[in-house]
Amino acid sequence: MSALRLLDRGLFRLVSALAQLLIVSAVVAGFYQVVARFVLQSPADWSEAWTRASLIWTVMLGISLAFRQGAMLSVEMLHGFLKGRNKRRLEHLILAICLGFLGFMAWVGGQMTWRVRFQTMPSLDISISWVYIAIPIGAVLAMAAVLAQWAEGPRQTATVDETVI
Repeated sequence: MSALRLLDRGLFRLVSALAQLLIVSAVVAGFYQVVARFVLQSPADWSEAWTRASLIWTVMLGISLAFRQGAMLSVEMLHGFLKGRNKRRLEHLILAICLGFLGFMAWVGGQMTWRVRFQTMPSLDISISWVYIAIPIGAVLAMAAVLAQWAEGPRQTATVDETVI
C-alpha cells in the first residue's frame, strides 16, 4: 500500500473521528441545555453556543467525508447516457466545478475568519474565528477528498436496494 494511500486513509479516519466526537458533544450539550433550563430552572449560557459551533464543525468535516466517499451531487442521468471517454470527461468537468467552488469557499471562509479574529463569543469566552475557521478547513479537506476520489479512476455505478449511488 502506497504512502499516499495510507495518508489518505489516516487523514479521513481522523476527520471521521473528530466529526463523530463533535456531533456527540453537540447532542450532550443540547441535552444538558434542556435539562438545565426546564428541570434545574437555571439555563447554561455556554451550551447553546457550543452546540452551534460543534454542529458547524461537524457539517464542514462531514462534507469532506461525503466527497471522499463519492456521495456528492452528480449529473447521474447525463452520466448514464455517456459512454467511455465522455463519461470520464464529465467527471473531469464535475471535478473542476467542485474544486472551483470549494476553492472559493476556502478563500471567502479564510477572509471571514481573519475579519472576525478579534470578536469573541461571550458565552464561551473564545474568539469566534475558531468557529469560522471551520469553513476554510472543511473546504480544503473537501478539495483533498475530491482529488482523492477522482484519482481512484473512473467511478462505477453501484446499486444498493435498487438505489443508484
